[in-house]
Amino acid sequence: MNKSWSFLLSSSLLFSAGGYSADDWLPPLPAWRGASEALIATKQNPWVSPAELSGLADSPDYATTLEYLRKLVDSSDLLELEQFGLSAQGRPLYVVKASKALHKIAQNPQRPLLLVQAGIHSGEIDGKDAGLMLLRDIAHGGKSHLLANTDLLFIPVFSPDGHERRSTTNRMNQRGPVQQGWRATAQNLNLNRDYTKADAPEMQAMLALINRYQPDLYIDVHVTDGEDYQYDITYGFNEPFAAISPNGATWLAKLYRPSVNAALELAGHIPGPLVFGVDSKDFSKGINGWTASPRYSNGYGDVRHLPTVLVENHSLKPYRQRVLGTYVLLEQSLTLLNEQGKALILARQADLQARPKRMALSFKTAEQADVIDFKGMSYELRQSSISGDSYVAWTGKPQLYPQLPVYWDKVTDKEVAIPQAYWLPPEQYSVMQRLKLHGIDVSVLEKPQKVSAQQLGVTAYKFADKPFEGRFMLTEAMFSRATVNRTLPAGWMKVSTDQPLGRLAVALLEPTAPDSFFSWGFFPGMFERTEYFEPYAIEPLIARMLVQHPELQTQFDQALAKDEGLKNNPRERYNWFYRQMPYYDQQYLKYPVLIEMKRSFITTYLNEHLVIK
Repeated sequence: MNKSWSFLLSSSLLFSAGGYSADDWLPPLPAWRGASEALIATKQNPWVSPAELSGLADSPDYATTLEYLRKLVDSSDLLELEQFGLSAQGRPLYVVKASKALHKIAQNPQRPLLLVQAGIHSGEIDGKDAGLMLLRDIAHGGKSHLLANTDLLFIPVFSPDGHERRSTTNRMNQRGPVQQGWRATAQNLNLNRDYTKADAPEMQAMLALINRYQPDLYIDVHVTDGEDYQYDITYGFNEPFAAISPNGATWLAKLYRPSVNAALELAGHIPGPLVFGVDSKDFSKGINGWTASPRYSNGYGDVRHLPTVLVENHSLKPYRQRVLGTYVLLEQSLTLLNEQGKALILARQADLQARPKRMALSFKTAEQADVIDFKGMSYELRQSSISGDSYVAWTGKPQLYPQLPVYWDKVTDKEVAIPQAYWLPPEQYSVMQRLKLHGIDVSVLEKPQKVSAQQLGVTAYKFADKPFEGRFMLTEAMFSRATVNRTLPAGWMKVSTDQPLGRLAVALLEPTAPDSFFSWGFFPGMFERTEYFEPYAIEPLIARMLVQHPELQTQFDQALAKDEGLKNNPRERYNWFYRQMPYYDQQYLKYPVLIEMKRSFITTYLNEHLVIK
C-alpha cells in the first residue's frame, strides 16, 4: 500500500475511533451555567426530543428528526407539517406551521408571521434542535400563549443532503454536536450565497415559500467560527444607517435587539454583535460591522423588505449552551411579535410602499470607527515551526477590550438612480423565470411599443479564473451607455420598478450591482462572437473606407502608437477596422437588458467601473 494512503487510512481510523476530541485542540472552555438549562426536558417526559436524550451533546439524523416531528404534529391542533420542495438528491423539504388559526396563516395582516430557518449550513444545526424543543413546549409545555397573536413557520433542515453527509470529523473548529452535517448541498452550493442567483432547488423552493406566506420576520440560524470571545449567541442585520429597508431595520435595532438581549442575559447567556476581526493577529485593531449584500439571507431580506436576522452562535461554545441560547432567542422573538408585531407589519409595509429616487448598490467601510466595550478573550501570538509564521492561540481567559473600534460598512460605494423599468428580449426567458421566482412582477408586451432607453456596452471585462458557487463571476467590467430609441416588438418583457419588490429588481438587473444576474454570469452569450471576416474580403473594404473616410487613417495611426498589442498583431489591426463596419456584430458585448430611465434622471454615464469583491 502507498505510504501516504496508509497514513490517511490510519489517521481516519484514529479519528473515527475516538482517538481525538475537539477539546484536545480547541481553546480552553470557561465553565458555564445558565437559567436556560431548566428548558431541557427529562427522559421521563413523553415528548423529550432526540437531542435532549443525548443531553444536547448530539443531533439526530434526518429520518429521526422527521419521525419526531410527525408524531408531534399529529398530537396537536396547533401544528401542521407541509412539504415545500425537494433537495437536489430528492429529499423532501418540510416546514412546520404553528398557529391558533392554521387556515389563516398566509398573509394575515392581523397576525405577524415569523419564519425560522435552521440548517442552511447543516453542520451548523443548533436551530433545528432548539426549534424542536420550542415546538414541543408550545404544543405540550404550557407555551401555547406564544401563538396568541402571532404565527410561526419553522424549517428544521433547509439543506437535508448536507445534513445527511454526517460525520464526527466535518468541522474541526466547532464544539459539537457529535455528528455534524456538511456546509454545502449535494451540488456543492452554499445556500447562503444563493439567494439572488437561486441556482439550487432548495433555494428555489425557499423563495416560493416566502412568496406564498409573506412572513414579516425571518431568522436564519448559523454557527460561526474565527475569533474566540465571551459571547455565545451573536446576531445581526443590516443596520438602519445602511439599509435598503430602513423602517424594518429600525424596528430590529430599537425593539428587537434590546428585547432579545435582555432575555438572553436573564437566561444566563451573553449576546453580542456579529464578530469579524479587522486583523486576525491583532484583535485590538477592532472589528468590522458588516453590511450584507443580497447573496446572503440578511442582505436579501433587506433588499426585498423582509426584516432578517442572521444568528451566528459561537462555535467554540458547547452544543448544549448554543442550543439553549437559540431556544431563548426564538421564544423571545415570538414574545416580542405578540407585543410589537403590528408595528413591524406597519414598518415593513412602509418599506414596500416607498419609492425612493436612488438606491445604494454596495457599501464600503467607514474610516471613522464607532466604539464598544467588547467582551473578548485573551490570546498569545506563537511561532509555528510548521507554517513558519505566527498564529493566535486563545487562552480561554475572559478579557474586556474597552472602547474597541467598530468599522461599519456604511459609506455608499456604488449608487444608481432607480430607473423606470428594465426591458428584456424574449430570448431571456430563463432570466424572466428567475425574476418571477423572486416574486417580481414581469409583464409581456402584446403589441409593439416605442421605448427610449439606455443600452449598455461592455468596454472591458474580466471573468474569475475559477468557479465560485457553481458560476464564473464577472470580477471587473467597464460600461459605456448610449440612449437608443427603439420600437420593441411583441414578446419583450417589462420589469417596472414601481412595484413592492422594485428595489430587488434593481439589485438583480442593474449590472453594476455586486449580486446582479450580470455579475453572476447569467449572460455568457453577450461575450461571444460568431461571425468573422476573411483577409481577402476585408482588405478591399478597408481601402474603400479610407477613401470615403480619410480621418480613419489618423485614428488608426493614433491607436497604433498607443497600443503595442495592436501594433504587433495583424489580426487585431484588421479587427480595429472591422469594428467600424456595419458587418460587425452589433450585439457583441451589449448588455441585453435595456434600461428605461425616469424623465428626471435621463443622463449619460460613461465608463462606470465595476469591481466585485
